[in-house]
Amino acid sequence: MKVWLDDERSMPPEFDQHVKTAHEAIALIETGMVTLISLDHDLGEAQNGTGYDVACFIEQSAYVGQLAPVEILIHSANPVGRIRMEQAIAMARQFWERNI
Repeated sequence: MKVWLDDERSMPPEFDQHVKTAHEAIALIETGMVTLISLDHDLGEAQNGTGYDVACFIEQSAYVGQLAPVEILIHSANPVGRIRMEQAIAMARQFWERNI
């Protein structure tokens, strides 16, 4: 499943599922069916979380071996948020590489 996380932008046609909150994205990741996810950072209201929350979940899950590798893209326009997400994703990739 290819997941698009964004509260404002329309989902591109190559994606399967559009979610608007970090909680929805994490719930889909936990199913083990996500093969690709594209992250926006800013998701509106504070209770929606951020793309960084999702990136941290992925990082932590990779670290403890509870998540198989997934492709992760970032389409956020928030430069600081993008950097933070990239750092978390880089760590997840390192954990996956060590355990493959």
